[in-house]
Amino acid sequence: MINRVVVLPTVASALLLLAGWSMARAGGSTRVEARFEIFGFAGLHLLTDRTSVEEASDRYVISTDLDTRGLARIFVDLTSRSEVHGQFTRGEPAPSDYRADMQRNGVDRHYGLDYGPDGRVVDLSAPSSSGHPLFVAEHQIRDTVDQLTAFLTVERQLAKRGTCALTVPVFDGAGLYDLRFTDVGRQNLSADAYQKFAGQTQVCDVERDDRVVNPDRDGDTYKHGRIWYAQLIPGDRMVPVRMEFDTAFGAVTAYLAELRGRGVDLHLAGD
Repeated sequence: MINRVVVLPTVASALLLLAGWSMARAGGSTRVEARFEIFGFAGLHLLTDRTSVEEASDRYVISTDLDTRGLARIFVDLTSRSEVHGQFTRGEPAPSDYRADMQRNGVDRHYGLDYGPDGRVVDLSAPSSSGHPLFVAEHQIRDTVDQLTAFLTVERQLAKRGTCALTVPVFDGAGLYDLRFTDVGRQNLSADAYQKFAGQTQVCDVERDDRVVNPDRDGDTYKHGRIWYAQLIPGDRMVPVRMEFDTAFGAVTAYLAELRGRGVDLHLAGD
């Protein structure tokens, strides 16, 4: 699900939509909504991430909304919305279009990507108002996916095969990189002041390996993360219950606070 900043501004990216076409319940679509609360140094409440994933037999829509909370706005004032529409091709998620709008410390960024069936990616992103554009060639971004689709792919693979070992090439308009997921093992989480979920999880590491470095340093997100997944909903996806990322702003941790959908109504923490 995940979406998911991941974080700042990708967990979000890392950490996750409103359908452009109708996905009728009669057609078997399901919608799962999750809220994550994200904390930084000394327990400072940084962000709220709201992510939804809607799946039908052959289509999916993922959206993630992110905004800073409380005192965190003194350091970074961030709002972000991303969404992707896609279809399942031979059972694997394949995006058709991705859009993202972000405002960070008064600077607006708008990203748009369209995907062709032949692997071609059309970059419709608006030039950054920071004056530091990212230049990539058409052949460099061919056969890439957006970051939301990348995390959905791993969540589905975990549920089906029990492993997150996978490398996904990603282009999101702001960066061109590989996301490398590896298995860490199983861990039983205990509840505490921040971690409200308690139970068995499967842990995955994720490394971001830049293919092209973004000259806009404000575009930086995480380089390394660790995600704890649990089987909280019936079906073909695992759900992140905890996420840790090393970012330009230091270490941040996201905790699952709410989860609704597929017969589940889980409330772990308030806003």
